[in-house]
Amino acid sequence: MDNNTVKTVKFGGSSLANAEQFRKVYKIVTSDPDRRYVVPSAPGKRFKEDAKVTDLLYACYDRASGGEPFGEAFAQIRERYDGIIKELSLPLSLEEDYAEIESALIHKIGRDYAASRGEYLNGKILAKYLGYDFIDAADIIFFREDGSFDSERTNEVLSSVLKRHDRAVIPGFYGSMPNDTIKTFSRGGSDITGSIVARASLSVLYENWTDVSGFLMADPRIVDHPKSIRTITYRELRELSYMGATVLHEEAIFPVRIAGIPINIRNTNQPEEEGTMIVSLCPPDGKSVITGIAGKRGFSVINIEKDMMNQERGFGRRVLQVIENSGICFEHLPSGIDTMSVVINTADLAPYRDMVINNICTAVDPDAISIEDDLALVAIVGRNMVNAKGTAARILKAAAEAGINIRMIDQGSSEMNVILGVDESDFEKAVRAIYREFEE
Repeated sequence: MDNNTVKTVKFGGSSLANAEQFRKVYKIVTSDPDRRYVVPSAPGKRFKEDAKVTDLLYACYDRASGGEPFGEAFAQIRERYDGIIKELSLPLSLEEDYAEIESALIHKIGRDYAASRGEYLNGKILAKYLGYDFIDAADIIFFREDGSFDSERTNEVLSSVLKRHDRAVIPGFYGSMPNDTIKTFSRGGSDITGSIVARASLSVLYENWTDVSGFLMADPRIVDHPKSIRTITYRELRELSYMGATVLHEEAIFPVRIAGIPINIRNTNQPEEEGTMIVSLCPPDGKSVITGIAGKRGFSVINIEKDMMNQERGFGRRVLQVIENSGICFEHLPSGIDTMSVVINTADLAPYRDMVINNICTAVDPDAISIEDDLALVAIVGRNMVNAKGTAARILKAAAEAGINIRMIDQGSSEMNVILGVDESDFEKAVRAIYREFEE
């Protein structure tokens, strides 16, 4: 088979929540012979009040680690998987796997191991249903001693293994440490696994199937019926994902970006929809000024004032050194000639608040220093902004007409994004006002 047509497909938890969803996945995969490598998540919720299998596994581990019985929660897990197997009439038993997992929980083998079994068991079922080979992610995805992902070793080993499997299912979310214990990515990490497999298989496309038809210009919980985004670049996606757009795990971009592989976000329940294409490069097309709007609440701003700050060598470095020594990451750094502001996640700053202020005072002896809380950030992102005159003016006009006070404005050097700081109470109003200004 021509390797230049390979596609890697990943299915999220809602896409594999029950037997009916498995049937949809089967039709999608088998409708295109190029969909050769499949990455499943653990079963998600079947209805609003339902529990995700991963959450049940975490609950089992927490009870087991506390010496409490976990049989009731584990019985729910067995029921989910056995129900899928029965409805699909598969000649498959997971009894040995259940026994192994229960024993591991009793012996407290690890929280990551417990969480990973959701994808592991779902992968076994999906491989049987599709008639594909099953490859345990622990054998081909590797982490270093410090817990960081070992991308090059993984790519080398995985590329070699995939050459021996024409079609395979590789469970998402986890890999192995040098001591052979299981290590998971952060929550939603099956997206990352799919991207890793796409790179290693030299796929022409990475399809990420979920329960939405691609990215939307704004959060539908804030804006009614926002328009969909047909094409978005990796850079735009990074900006929006970082600021709260959560259709795709933000770290899933990097493996495919290295290889220049596009990502297609698709809807398992509406497979006829084209979804959103995520690409390396897409020149400004003039069709719309902005690509999307996203934002987050929960920030604080450290405001520092000092006359002639701009002529004091190392001033900014010393401030940031205090932040770094406190183990905190800063979000943004707007500044003026005699002023400097550091935007930090409020929850991260809280344990070190007084210490940071005192240490900054010692380091740079400011004329004034204060902290403002209850800040929300709104990011307006778009590759067409660089060639659109008056974009910032339109943003500020929309905010002003909505009665919103702008506490901070920061524009990236690439001119791809403008970030506003507003009161948390104005967050949703700001998103709606700016969306209406640029809706076309």
